[in-house]
Amino acid sequence: MVASCKDQLKQVAICLQRSPCVMIERNTPKECINNPELSKDLPDLCKAQLATFLECKRGIVDMRKRIRGNGTLSTGKFDEQYKKLSDGDFDPREEMKKLKTLDSNRKQ
Repeated sequence: MVASCKDQLKQVAICLQRSPCVMIERNTPKECINNPELSKDLPDLCKAQLATFLECKRGIVDMRKRIRGNGTLSTGKFDEQYKKLSDGDFDPREEMKKLKTLDSNRKQ
């Protein structure tokens, strides 16, 4: 994968791991994205990050951006956070607090 899209991919992965679709309903992130019934309940932040990632991927094949470059190289900003979520080394209560922050625009 091109280095400029790695940060966006990890942002999407982290957001999906914290989403109610994965954390509470126990669906896979792929199911949450591909199933229209499940994807409508994703937090807006996850949808925006997914759109940013897809735009980055489109920029890889865009001939105009190939000359100038697609974007900055990966900074590794989300590597540690992604590794902890992937390994299961996280506090569920803390993740639920972050989930509520992601879902703050939804009426309760």
